[in-house]
Amino acid sequence: MPATPLRDYEALDDAALAALVGARDAQAVRIVTTRNNQRLFRTAFAILGNRAEAEDAVQSAYLSAFAAIDRFEGRSALSTWLTRIAINEALGRKRAAKRRRAHFDENSVAVLDDYREKLMQGSREGDAPDRAHARAELRRLMEVAIAALPDPFRLVFVLREIEGQSVEEVAAALDLNPATVKTRHLRARRRLRDSLAPEVREALTGSFPFAGADCEALTARIVAAWCG
Repeated sequence: MPATPLRDYEALDDAALAALVGARDAQAVRIVTTRNNQRLFRTAFAILGNRAEAEDAVQSAYLSAFAAIDRFEGRSALSTWLTRIAINEALGRKRAAKRRRAHFDENSVAVLDDYREKLMQGSREGDAPDRAHARAELRRLMEVAIAALPDPFRLVFVLREIEGQSVEEVAAALDLNPATVKTRHLRARRRLRDSLAPEVREALTGSFPFAGADCEALTARIVAAWCG
C-alpha cells in the first residue's frame, strides 16, 4: 500500500487552512498564527497602547476566531477576517479598561523623559554610540509618539504605514469608507511629522516588532490551547 503523500501546508489556500484549523490540525494552526502574529499584535497595540495587554488580546482573538472558524466564508482574506476579530477583542478590552489606558497616557511623559536622559548620558560617554542601540532608542520614541495619536488615527496609521495594508484592506478591516481611511492616515502622518524629526521617522519600519521568540512563544500557546 503506497504511503500517503505529505501535505504541503505552505501551498494551501485560506479556505483549506481554515478547515484544517477547525479540525485542530497543529501544523495548520502554526502556519496561520505565524503568518498573522505580527499584524494582529500591531493592530491590538494600536488600540490598547500596552504590549502585554495587546499580546493577551491577540491570544484571545485567535481562540475566539478558531472556535468560529466554520463561519469563515472566504469572501475576504483569512488575515483580514482575523484582523477584524482582533480589533473587536481589543476594543472590548479598551472599553472595559479605561483606567488602564489613562494610566498609560500619563506614563508616556515619563518614558520620553527617560529617553532624553539616556541620550544625554550617551553624549557624555562618547561621540559614537552603538548604532543598534541608537536605533532601538529611536524606535522606542516612535512607539510612544504613535501611542499618543488619537485612537482613530493611530489604528489607521499602524495598519497602513507599518503593516503596509492597502486603503481598501484597511477600509474592509475597520468597516470604513476608503476616503475616511485616506483622511485619517494623512492627518496621522502630519501629526507625527510635526512632533518628530526626520531621522526618527526613518526608524518606523522596525517599530512594534513582534517576531522571533515572542512570535514562536505565542504560536506555541495557541497550539497548546487549541490542539492540546
